Amino acid sequence: MPARPPGGGTRLDPWFGAYAARTHGLKVSETRALFAVASRPEVVSLAGGMPFLDALPIDIIAKVTAELLATQGTVALQYGNGQGHPRLREQITEVMAAESVHAHPDDVVVTTGSQQALDLVTRVFVDPGDVVLAESPSYVGALSVFKSYQAWVEHVPMDADGLVPAALSEAIERAKRAGRRIKFLYTVPSFHNPAGVTQPLERRAQVLDICKNAGILVVEDNPYGMLAFDGTVTPAIRSLDEDGVVYLGSFSKTFAPGYRTGWAVAPHAVREKLVLASEASILCPSQASQLSIAAYLENCDWLAQIDVYRLVYQERCAAMLAALAEYMPECSWTVPRGGFYTWVSVPDGINTKTMLPRATTALVAYVSGTAFYADGQGSGQMRLSFCYPTPERIREGVRRLGGVLAQEIELVNLFGPQGGRNAEDVQNPAPDLA
Repeated sequence: MPARPPGGGTRLDPWFGAYAARTHGLKVSETRALFAVASRPEVVSLAGGMPFLDALPIDIIAKVTAELLATQGTVALQYGNGQGHPRLREQITEVMAAESVHAHPDDVVVTTGSQQALDLVTRVFVDPGDVVLAESPSYVGALSVFKSYQAWVEHVPMDADGLVPAALSEAIERAKRAGRRIKFLYTVPSFHNPAGVTQPLERRAQVLDICKNAGILVVEDNPYGMLAFDGTVTPAIRSLDEDGVVYLGSFSKTFAPGYRTGWAVAPHAVREKLVLASEASILCPSQASQLSIAAYLENCDWLAQIDVYRLVYQERCAAMLAALAEYMPECSWTVPRGGFYTWVSVPDGINTKTMLPRATTALVAYVSGTAFYADGQGSGQMRLSFCYPTPERIREGVRRLGGVLAQEIELVNLFGPQGGRNAEDVQNPAPDLA
């Protein structure tokens, strides 16, 4: 008979007592939990942030990939450099130049999606109990990473121009008074996920100055920065300071997520730590994915392709906003100038998390605002994504959602709030984003 696992266990999980302490806080994210429902063809999914890949020139990509395998197959399918292929790292610096980021290829660390880059940064900097400052609300995937490393997330309020500088200063002082160590600020400055808002350049400089004066690193996550509907790209925070900012980029939103290729640009000493941590985790990123993207960037007009995406998402965003005005006028929402998402605030008393099962029964899916907070806020908000469904499907999805919301409002009017929003939600600045 095998030895009994250390620390005890349960009948359902005999290894429960053997897990590391950090694993006990892990749970399925609310967005992942929706996938099984949202992937059904009869459901209009306004939940996931999936790019509209039908807009890609698949025939050209297939030809370029076939030529790559025919001429460099043994290289593409072999192990590679832990920092990433030199050719792609050089091209990444050219891509970032469009956002006024000037970096040397040696500054770049290629990762398996920008999600891995975020994991590496957190692993390198965060000890259990350390503070990570993050916007309120914040990207659900980042919150999962921070939780897995046992960080304390301190949310910083936002308004229609993104992170509020005065609130950032207050959060820093609050953490210091409590004797907590702040390791970095995590921010999505362009077309924020989930809020959809964008920090103007002046505010980016203010945020950076506050962090520099406090000795706090800025981690800038920028997957949507090139997707401005009008083509105007706001310079990245990294363009203002090379020593105090780690920049995270991705090809998932501007090309295709299936390649799982992102990157980090960091100060030299930090870059070395990221490479070591990445090698310990995955040895090296996929050579096939890197060389495929390199071939695409070299042989295709990638800037023109981004323009195609911009027009597609602009049309779909307009359809979303028009449908909200028609079918959900009781709500308020942000008006994105790019990216994938709008952030909707529902009337008082409505709980978007408890309403979700009724919405999926009505064949429409969204993500409750509670997914985007580390402290239980957000039951009065929801994230709606306009990137993947057609304009007609978006309109139909919002129509269905509006019907569910009308029923919820009627119930609240008859019986009172359904255990929805607490004091923190009422104070949450999300409604001010509209």
